[in-house]
Amino acid sequence: MKKLKLSPLLLLLLLAPAIGLASPVDKIADLIKQGNAHELAKYFAANIDISLSDNTNVYSRAQAELILEKFFKENRPIAATVLHRVNSSATVNYTVLQLQTDKGKYRVAYTMKEVDKQMVVIELRIEAEKT
Repeated sequence: MKKLKLSPLLLLLLLAPAIGLASPVDKIADLIKQGNAHELAKYFAANIDISLSDNTNVYSRAQAELILEKFFKENRPIAATVLHRVNSSATVNYTVLQLQTDKGKYRVAYTMKEVDKQMVVIELRIEAEKT
């Protein structure tokens, strides 16, 4: 019987989700699913472009946290599913989620960009899903 050898790198990749080494893109999706505006704001750029209910503006990290906190209080998240992910660049990522809340479904899109060697959210769009 042959023994299967796993390289340390392959082993790390296989165990990464189990030991909490998820990518920033996945962490953002999980925090949105949890409705955790406070932890989510830690991943925001100093200024972030937010579009919510046809209202688009650039907000500071603190302002954005308050806006999302209000949204999550009014629309309690139940589940989130990644619909689309574009990570063709090591420095920019784009993700689209379907967010199921107690009030309905929303389409959430966010763009992350590397700033000072850290991936931060620079744009967040939340719109009611069209049926």
